[in-house]
Amino acid sequence: MFSKACEYGIRSLIFITNQSLQERRVNIKDISKAIDSPTAFTGKILQKLVRANIVESIRGPKGGFYVEPKKLHAIKLAQIVEAIDGDKIYNGCGLGLKTCNEQKPCPMHFHFKEIRNSLKQMLSTTTLFHLSEHIEDGTGFLRL
Repeated sequence: MFSKACEYGIRSLIFITNQSLQERRVNIKDISKAIDSPTAFTGKILQKLVRANIVESIRGPKGGFYVEPKKLHAIKLAQIVEAIDGDKIYNGCGLGLKTCNEQKPCPMHFHFKEIRNSLKQMLSTTTLFHLSEHIEDGTGFLRL
């Protein structure tokens, strides 16, 4: 459903949020290890998220990635998805056709439309803070 970049971006930000709640900054190697992702690829994804003003980054030995305290409860998954994948998840055809629309629908169009609307609702209402709570209390994990 999401691109690999988006999956890594969401997982990275859940981890960063969890660390930010403990007032810690984390470097790219620690993030990659925690979420089992390639370091260079994760770095490129995080650069996009810094440019989108979702996560902050400070260079240097005491630097790293973090989420500002005032943003901890405000960042929604939809912001991350849009920053990395754009809005194609809300508008694209379930079969990948370029000309699928209301006037010329593919066989899955109206079924997939319901799923897309539910997904959009979930992404728009779920915060990183909420997901990071599952890591904190042990009911969720980022790495197998």
